[in-house]
Amino acid sequence: MVGMNSTSRKIFRSLNSVVLLTFAVLCVLPIWHVIMASISDPLYVMSQSGIILFPKGANTYGYQMIFRNKQILHSYGNTFIYVFSATFIGMVITVMGAYALSRKNFLWSPPIMLGLTFTMLFSGGIIPTYLVVKELGLYNTRWAVILPMCVNTFNLIIIRTAMANIPPSLVESAELDGAGHMTILWKIILPLIKPTIATVTLYYAVFHWNSWFNASIYLRNRADYPLQLVLKEILVGNDLTSVTSISSDQAASSQELSRELIKYCTIVVSTLPVFVFYPFVQKYFESGVMIGAIKG
Repeated sequence: MVGMNSTSRKIFRSLNSVVLLTFAVLCVLPIWHVIMASISDPLYVMSQSGIILFPKGANTYGYQMIFRNKQILHSYGNTFIYVFSATFIGMVITVMGAYALSRKNFLWSPPIMLGLTFTMLFSGGIIPTYLVVKELGLYNTRWAVILPMCVNTFNLIIIRTAMANIPPSLVESAELDGAGHMTILWKIILPLIKPTIATVTLYYAVFHWNSWFNASIYLRNRADYPLQLVLKEILVGNDLTSVTSISSDQAASSQELSRELIKYCTIVVSTLPVFVFYPFVQKYFESGVMIGAIKG
């Protein structure tokens, strides 16, 4: 019986490993294809219909074109400003709001939570939001990109749940010692939910890094464009004017080759910071999401 269980377990582990490895390869292949295409000969890339596993005619021409262009570099800097500002403001508001709503003696916690949850299901819409942003004087400013979407209700609920599951005796002991709300929050509660804080910070950072829609609505000054909006113009609109200037005497085929090469290179450049940042918070990811999910 023991031997059968051992054999079954080995078979299960082997099948599980094969399935997980298959999914891992399927996730990595598109990324690998983009990287290999970005350093390959454009003619070779255009002639291929499948995945490029190895580069041919390796070169860095596309990256040179990107980093020589001031618009790309400037939009890169804009994106970092938007991500750090919106993430910082969002985390401060989210943590403060979650702390207040997690206190059992807070009288208005249930109706406020009901109102916040309602916003997850129904929103005011694009036009009312646009009118509010314009009337507040935020239109065509960086604040129009940073403030409207800096707080997410789902992230607030995650942190609130984690805070609510901290043993009340810890908070009561601190209160007996004369600790105020800020002391309890920063010295007791936040150190206990570090995984959740790291996870939600990652959620905010990735969301704002990938965001381009609000910028396309509220910004008219190209000097304030984030990188993702420039990338959208390249990938969707086939607009290379923000990347490189192609003279009128160049052939259409050369324009198409340059366009395809710059597309791949821009994708790599725009996603690289996320790949660099993610490993530092990966160890907190699973525990951060599951904290507060199971009571017992």
